[in-house]
Amino acid sequence: MTTAVDISPILDFLACPTPRAWVDWALENPEILLVDHANCEKKAASTALNLMYRYVEHYRLLNKLSRLAREELRHFEQVIAIMKKRKVAYPQIAAARYAGELRKPVRTHEPGKLVDTLIVGAIIEARSCERFACIAPELDGELAGFYRSLLKSESRHFADYLALAEEAGSADEVAQRLPLFLQLERQLIESPDSEFRFHSGVPG
Repeated sequence: MTTAVDISPILDFLACPTPRAWVDWALENPEILLVDHANCEKKAASTALNLMYRYVEHYRLLNKLSRLAREELRHFEQVIAIMKKRKVAYPQIAAARYAGELRKPVRTHEPGKLVDTLIVGAIIEARSCERFACIAPELDGELAGFYRSLLKSESRHFADYLALAEEAGSADEVAQRLPLFLQLERQLIESPDSEFRFHSGVPG
């Protein structure tokens, strides 16, 4: 039995909850939900590894993101195992606009670029955790249990990214930059999208 995880800090952090329309859309597209979830886990591991290659002088960052990358790849393995069991094909599908749009305001100079990139990482992990929590009660027992099992690690990834951002800059800098990214994230979550994805907005 999965231990309950308190995600209230994440709910307080995000500028809006997932709209009910997205949950209904997800329930209409269970196979795409799994396929895009698998892709998101791969991308999360890749993002962590890219940061590890780029910022080799930050030892705490290297340790935190090494663990994060391993956990994201383990989650990927778990998703594709469920897909295989359920005979869900794994086609190539286009990514949601979500992450790309969130990264557009990232500054191009250092250390601002690192601070903003880590803030974006924290927001993506927070939203992923919130979505796992809001859709789990709607799913069958196996998927519900799996998604609830991800809450602890995803909430830790959120906290790690936010702490690393404050270390790369300062708590004041992060507090100053966060509203820009959180309001943009809210727009992406609440606005229409033409295709369903794990991080898509509402049906367009």
